[in-house]
Amino acid sequence: MNWTFGEAAAYLDSHVNLEAVSARRVQAPTLDRIRRLTELMADPQHQYPVVHVTGTNGKTSTAAIATSLLQAKGLSVGTYTSPHLERVNERLSWNGEPISDGALAEVLEQLAHIEPLLDERPTVFELLTAAAFRWFADVAVDVAVIEVGLGGTWDATNVADGRVAVVTNVGIDHVEYLGPTREGIAKEKSGIVKPGSTLVLGETDPALAPVFDAAGANEVWRRDQDFACEANRLALGGRLLDLRTPGARYDDVYLPLHGAHQGDNAACALAAAEAFFAAPIEADLVAEGMAAARSPGRMEVVGRHPLCILDGAHNPAGARAAAATLAEAFPESASRILVLGLLHGRDPDDMLAALGTSGVRMIVACPPPSPRALPTSEVAAAAARAGVPVVEVDSVAGAVDKAVDMAEPEELVLVTGSLYVVGAARSALRSR
Repeated sequence: MNWTFGEAAAYLDSHVNLEAVSARRVQAPTLDRIRRLTELMADPQHQYPVVHVTGTNGKTSTAAIATSLLQAKGLSVGTYTSPHLERVNERLSWNGEPISDGALAEVLEQLAHIEPLLDERPTVFELLTAAAFRWFADVAVDVAVIEVGLGGTWDATNVADGRVAVVTNVGIDHVEYLGPTREGIAKEKSGIVKPGSTLVLGETDPALAPVFDAAGANEVWRRDQDFACEANRLALGGRLLDLRTPGARYDDVYLPLHGAHQGDNAACALAAAEAFFAAPIEADLVAEGMAAARSPGRMEVVGRHPLCILDGAHNPAGARAAAATLAEAFPESASRILVLGLLHGRDPDDMLAALGTSGVRMIVACPPPSPRALPTSEVAAAAARAGVPVVEVDSVAGAVDKAVDMAEPEELVLVTGSLYVVGAARSALRSR
């Protein structure tokens, strides 16, 4: 057989997709299925070194920056991230290019032949994780940058042994799976740390330090102690950073990503790259790698007049970062229209408080294209409590059209609340 992409997509769709399920775990989590699946493929995740990235916020951007830095050093780099914005292919990339339809269909067909040997059906995420590991081995990457899907210890990506483990930060999120305390979430995320590895720890709360100290890393590099973003200035189209690692200092490094929080992500990524090489990186290569970094859907400018920005902030911490970025980088757009769609488990009052409603002329509430979508009526009710005019639209595309059409040329349209909303908005704006 030679599957078409459509056949491969149908195969994926026939499995349970936990990203579309809104419920507590009904049984103990396990790595048994993914372990068996990778064993049957000769454990491809052990055929190249891994940089493993987790964190409550910023892990996708950190993975993207780390990938760019490793490429600048001349390495062939596989990158696995989630979720995707528009097409599932985005999750698996090689030197920044998503896997082709044909290559993805081929590797999923291989998995379909293996699956009957399993005791249980794998989930969609497990299949995609196994596909990434297999594809990276097939194209012979020099290193893989692997982003955790959820948590750490029980995430399917954790069958890989990261030479470098990165924890960007620890916040309260996904409590239905990870628990309600930062200590418990830290413990879950520390599970990606493997014996002999270097842990690049972006979380600076001293109360959580013992959790990570006990994780078993050979070395722990701590943000603001061993590495840091020491200066973080607004620049045209991004940030100008002064960065320090255990081995070097890099001044006036340009990063074409919006938001002061990206300085911390850049510091983590640079430290991870230095830990991987066990040596500093040449300053010109750091400048090249940082300047080439891209993180779609994270404070991404996709239109002008009106200014349209997409940001996948999906929790209050991310929403606060988005609000701070807008205030600093786009102060001329004092009036804005907010396109907002949330998933179940998100409190719309908390999200609006974090985003800030000062200057918001209108909220357009829409449902993310997910079975976990929070009803727009709940977003509308929160908007009413905040004293902001609101309209409900039954699709992201319709919401984007309405927002852009009603916006004045000098206004800002922010699309946020979920990466599912951002992905659908990207497609809608492209069609315009």
